[in-house]
Amino acid sequence: MGPYDLLHSVVEVLERLQIPYLVTGSVASMAYGEPRLTNDIDIVADVHPTHIGDLLAAFPAPAYYIDAEMIREAIHRSGQFNIIHPASGFKVDIIIRKETPFNQSRFSRKRRVRPSKEYEADFASPEDVILKKMEYYKEGGSEKHLRDITGILKISGEKIDRQYIISWAERLGVEEVWEAILRRLN
Repeated sequence: MGPYDLLHSVVEVLERLQIPYLVTGSVASMAYGEPRLTNDIDIVADVHPTHIGDLLAAFPAPAYYIDAEMIREAIHRSGQFNIIHPASGFKVDIIIRKETPFNQSRFSRKRRVRPSKEYEADFASPEDVILKKMEYYKEGGSEKHLRDITGILKISGEKIDRQYIISWAERLGVEEVWEAILRRLN
């Protein structure tokens, strides 16, 4: 199983269970920018305790690893849990959706993207991917986030709503990162 096969399996389940979700992180960066290697898929999802049994049934052991207690804890703490496909080593990080103005905005701006010929999925917009990558960069300083952002701007630059990014960068406290990225592009 490849990463996009695993993504397909997870998307099918989330859509069948009517759980709102967004593909984000490196997979979304690649959809709008340049390809790179990754072993994990990040999805923000509105998972509730009533979904736990259905999620466990949809991803049975030994084909998958998913833990009920980890899901409960993730929901309780607004954290994350994993769905792992041990045979391939690929995993999906399910990040519990928090009710914030930014999440409300990015869920309202989701895009339907075709990551492979077989299916479509809900992806965060390129602007929202850039904003989250700037937050991650500010938290940890990893250059991969800056590379992802510049890749998106190189490939999708004409389609990017820079005013939206400027507005949210200020609200999220990452305007200095945005200014540094713009200097890097020139």
